[in-house]
Amino acid sequence: MDGTLMGNDSCVSVAASCMLNNLIEQHDVLFTVATARTPATVVPLMSQVHSTLPFIVMSGAALWNAATACFEQVQVIPPDVVAATCRIARKHGLHPFIYRRHGNFLHAYHSTCLSPAEQHFVDLRNHLPLKRFVIADGDLCAPADDALLIFMLNDYAVLERAYDEIATTVPCSPQVYRDSCDPSVGLLEVYRQGCNKAAAIARLARSIGADRVVAFGDNRNDIAMLQAADVAIAVENAVPEVKAIAHTIIGPNTTDAVPRYIAATIKQ
Repeated sequence: MDGTLMGNDSCVSVAASCMLNNLIEQHDVLFTVATARTPATVVPLMSQVHSTLPFIVMSGAALWNAATACFEQVQVIPPDVVAATCRIARKHGLHPFIYRRHGNFLHAYHSTCLSPAEQHFVDLRNHLPLKRFVIADGDLCAPADDALLIFMLNDYAVLERAYDEIATTVPCSPQVYRDSCDPSVGLLEVYRQGCNKAAAIARLARSIGADRVVAFGDNRNDIAMLQAADVAIAVENAVPEVKAIAHTIIGPNTTDAVPRYIAATIKQ
């Protein structure tokens, strides 16, 4: 979504929503999003798009069925992986958010040691109905609810060092990439081993009988998805690694390039 479907204002434009709805309703296009975001932000951002498919959230850690407001196909991180990841994070001076499923809501646990960037991240999302932040000291590995995501926000260079250690010593699926809006800021996510957008899309495609997948992306966390797609498309503002593997490069995210490309393809 960020940097691909959404503009630099972090919104799906009215024009994009209208184009997508026409494609979905008049041309039977099967459309959804695969994003690192949680349902708490995906649901309001996609509220004007009439997608009939579940959203792939938390980079494939779950599907979110908007019609039933329920998680599906949840990929739980084993407790020992959570503990090992947190130990490495602390070693690098990082304080992770641990996202745990509480019914069909998310509780995001974090210590009281919040950086200004982390506090801003919390403040922007504290009002959302599908997610609750639990800011407290103590053993954040202790809560009984299933962990779906371990998330860290910091300087990219710091996160890259932590990523290297996690990737080589912990049985999980980590990914590190730069923020679409501020490349100096890094995002590090840790999921259950084998969990990524590509695997989630493959499961969803099988369940609906789709035999062709067209994927759009802009950042490093889209690479596995694009490599697995039948048609891989990068937006013009994508990072070089994404452009290098794309079959086609379209306009930037600021021009509603994704729905415009789909509409042009339908007309051919």
